[in-house]
Amino acid sequence: MQITRQADYAVRAVYFLSTLEPGSRAATSKIAEAQHIPPSFLAKIVSQLSVAGLLHTSRGARGGVSLARTPEEISLLDVVEAIDGPILLNECVGDDGVCTFDESCPMRPIWCDAQKELVNRLSTTHFARLSQGETASAV
Repeated sequence: MQITRQADYAVRAVYFLSTLEPGSRAATSKIAEAQHIPPSFLAKIVSQLSVAGLLHTSRGARGGVSLARTPEEISLLDVVEAIDGPILLNECVGDDGVCTFDESCPMRPIWCDAQKELVNRLSTTHFARLSQGETASAV
């Protein structure tokens, strides 16, 4: 499984905003430059994150992008799922009956456990910890 480039850029953008003073805004051009994100791609990402309730956007001379919630309230899972949708390691994890082997499949419990671990890890990794310099392994 690999998250999309768009989700990776979204994580980087939210990370950048989480390092700013609370309530601060940043121009998308500044975020794009600092995080090496193509500006046109970032505009689409910011729009999706705004619709998901993770970012606020404002136009004008004093406009920019800011977090809609505190970094303590935004997890990696929130950002990835806002862009890529729900995480599914295999389609059988999401829907019973998709696989012809169904409950007799010896791999399904492994996929289900791995997904639970991944979702748990992403949902408990918040940007406040990341912006304070804690590594993912320390979270």
